[in-house]
Amino acid sequence: MVLLCKKEANRIQIHVVRAGESLYGIAHAYGTTVQSIVDANQIPDPNRLVVGQALVIPIVGSFYYVQPGDSLWSIGQRFGINYLTLAQVNGIHPNQILSIGLRLYIPPAPKTKAETLAYLEPRGTAVSEALLSQAREASPYLTYLALFSYEAQRDGTLKKPPINGVTEIANDTGAALAMVVSNLENFQFSGELARDIFQSIAVQDLLFDNILNEAKRVGSIKDIHFDFENLPADQREAYNSFLRRAVKRFHAEGYTVSTALAPKTSANQRGPWIEAHDYKAHGEIVDFVLLMTYEWGYSAGPPMAVSPIREVEAVVKYAVSEMPASKILLGQNLYGYDWTLPFVQGGPYAEAVSPQRAIDIAKKYNAAIQYDWNAQAPFFDYYDEQGRAHVVWFEDARSIQAKFNLIKQYKLRGIGYWKLGLPFPQNWLLIGSNFDVVKK
Repeated sequence: MVLLCKKEANRIQIHVVRAGESLYGIAHAYGTTVQSIVDANQIPDPNRLVVGQALVIPIVGSFYYVQPGDSLWSIGQRFGINYLTLAQVNGIHPNQILSIGLRLYIPPAPKTKAETLAYLEPRGTAVSEALLSQAREASPYLTYLALFSYEAQRDGTLKKPPINGVTEIANDTGAALAMVVSNLENFQFSGELARDIFQSIAVQDLLFDNILNEAKRVGSIKDIHFDFENLPADQREAYNSFLRRAVKRFHAEGYTVSTALAPKTSANQRGPWIEAHDYKAHGEIVDFVLLMTYEWGYSAGPPMAVSPIREVEAVVKYAVSEMPASKILLGQNLYGYDWTLPFVQGGPYAEAVSPQRAIDIAKKYNAAIQYDWNAQAPFFDYYDEQGRAHVVWFEDARSIQAKFNLIKQYKLRGIGYWKLGLPFPQNWLLIGSNFDVVKK
């Protein structure tokens, strides 16, 4: 199965494995090598594929197989290429009647510029080598490597995360650092901590001093990124005022300022995580925002896609009605979840899994991967050794490409990822295929 998207001609082909296919046959069909596909997808065992598994095929351009009713003109319209050019590159006459199943080569389309950000959240007292390895893999494709997080304290001081090795990676790959300042307290976002800061100009000034001192000490930091969540609704204007003061202070020192926003679909939407995030005001005050368009499916909730496309697009539609699209990074998860069934509210949490781990689970239990076209997300079911039923929702090349198409459709600034640490090699290749990543 070949997936091609309207008006998209990618430098990487997405191929979905069918029953009976082998890597050798797939490589032969696309004129590439088994090893190039293995490397691109980090396949541990080339002799074992999963039915429904999406592979990225590293070729220049893409292929399209003629469907009933197609003509060179209609195919050219679909991919944004002149039908005469399409005929020329495929060595056929412009008026030729196309046979169903004929394979046509689609040249790559020009890439659009985009900014990209990925959060990096160390655990413990040092950044692990595994996390540093993920940062090294991702940073060439990133505008910002976001250090999560510097925890603002009630007295204006900062609790700093470990960042050993991160600055060197950023410098080596041309990625800027973003300093994430949060209202985390005892591993929870604290609305009352934020209230204390918002109510005191003296505390704010000290906090800004400490942020600037740390940014200058670290070097490579270009953006101050505020991730204040779970704010009381009555702190909406207080947060806006805080941001206005922050922007004035940090712009004077040459730093941009950005914020993370909870997903909303209207200005009047209620909820403790939502009401204090004022899309219109943030669009006017800060340099850019990151929409946290993920966690519809979450570890304590019922099984579903983590970032279903229709829900994500609803947030984007509202956001672009309140602020310039050029200020918006679309948020995207780099993980999925494995739920044990039946789901019981308050029961065991789902296990977070990387896309690579999800494929391994499907392979282990001989589960065929399905694709929900409404959610634009892959999933599969299996039974474990104890006979317990599971369902896994995760991300693959198809679901990520759907988000990239959304970014292009709405002309957004780019994409931001929560978070590094769970391997998803296809994502980075697809970024390089779709976008010219801006470096600061």
